[in-house]
Amino acid sequence: MPDDVVVIGGGPNGLLLAIELALGGVRPTVLEQHTERPSILKANGLVGRVVQAMDYRGLHESLGGGPRPVRMPGFQFGAVPLKLSDLADHDLYMLPIPQLQLEKVLAERAAELGIIVHKGHTLRSIDQDADHVTAEIVGPQGKYTLTTRYLVGADGGSSIVRKQLGIGFPGITDDTFVSRSGQVAITAPMATGDGSLEIPGVGLLRPRSFTRTDNGLFAYGMFQPGVFRVSALEWGGDPLPENENMPLSELRDAVKRVLGTDVPMTEPADAPSGLRRLTGINSRQAEHYRRGRVFLVGDAAHVHSGIGGPGLNLGMQDALNLGWKLAATVRGWAPPDLLDTYESERHPVGQRVIMQTRAQMALTVPDPNITALRDLMTELLADKPARQHLADLMAGADVHYETTDTHPMSGRWLPDLPLDNGKRVADLMRTGRPLLLDFSNTAEAVSDWSDRVDVVTTTTNATTTAILVRPDGYVAWASDNGVAGLEDALRAWFGEPSSKSHHHIA
Repeated sequence: MPDDVVVIGGGPNGLLLAIELALGGVRPTVLEQHTERPSILKANGLVGRVVQAMDYRGLHESLGGGPRPVRMPGFQFGAVPLKLSDLADHDLYMLPIPQLQLEKVLAERAAELGIIVHKGHTLRSIDQDADHVTAEIVGPQGKYTLTTRYLVGADGGSSIVRKQLGIGFPGITDDTFVSRSGQVAITAPMATGDGSLEIPGVGLLRPRSFTRTDNGLFAYGMFQPGVFRVSALEWGGDPLPENENMPLSELRDAVKRVLGTDVPMTEPADAPSGLRRLTGINSRQAEHYRRGRVFLVGDAAHVHSGIGGPGLNLGMQDALNLGWKLAATVRGWAPPDLLDTYESERHPVGQRVIMQTRAQMALTVPDPNITALRDLMTELLADKPARQHLADLMAGADVHYETTDTHPMSGRWLPDLPLDNGKRVADLMRTGRPLLLDFSNTAEAVSDWSDRVDVVTTTTNATTTAILVRPDGYVAWASDNGVAGLEDALRAWFGEPSSKSHHHIA
């Protein structure tokens, strides 16, 4: 018997996809080429909508957050300050967590669901026909062949899956600058104890801040007391090769050139230094996210600058979007065109992230014309609507999937509405199943879908009659007046009705 789904790649996107498949009733096979997780420092937190999504799956606290997500009072766009404290309803949430720790928590959750990550297994080739995908793998015991109904490439920017499919990866490589980064220890008096740095001649710098000078860009954050993630970007100069074993002195010298003053730093005693030199950034997107029975998620589908922290927000929501649809298809109740909506929904979102990260990088270049543009941006950002627009863009809160329903909520993320008995929407989304929020005792209309759609009769301050929610948190249908169109939405997203008994949740 073939496997139902094989996931190539056991990073955050592959792990989350496996979790979503398991919640949907499908236990995937996950293959990871590394035997140990690489110590290279990657993302250092979740930013935007994905923070709420982790809350909806009950993972927010285990990832180091509080009982519920908290909005950031401020952020930046291309190193231009972005005030958020006076915006009543923005979705720029942040959850600081190193990627290694994120992967550890997701791996633990996957294990709870019975998912095994097979380490040391490398994909060599794939072939597919109308019914199956055949993968040639090299594992610890040698070569073997795996047959599966569907295969997903979550194997990073150099994706073997994408290359095997022959899917183009157009875009640009910006090699006009050199980035040096790593984790370092900085002590008092320069480190003030609360994560701030008091740098002579520069001033007081706050964590997760960006400082642009005539010589480059300095950025840093603190993720454990006394240990700082530091980056220095410089434009121009002689071409250099990339280096994942860069000496600390090179980072310190680069910081001194950018800031104009020395910042004493040493390698941390109890954390990986991850010192590396990168020579440019790729901004590229796969021409397609699907070919036949094979799909791409995360960096396999798109790569871009990490400025503003969009990577995990984009990639993990790819996994949330695809997971329930693929599980529904394997289980046999998905509408015929449901899998097609993965690319049609997520490809435009990837395009917008590439657009805004390129714009942010352009704003950081040390050039007099860019300085003038930044001054103009600062003036424009005095207006709340402009700041709201950028906050929505960076958070992914401007995502609106196409639906046949015209209600303002349809196609958009369902906010964490307060419900009766002290509950909230996040409490009801833990199972990863479709959900009908019934505010007016109209739930009988969904009885023939009770094997796959949960119904919760509840109250809220809203005037809405009912809301039909997809497992990824986006609204499939909503109404302020009766249930007209509900059955059409149920068929469009969750297939034909079944004859199974009604399964109403009070």
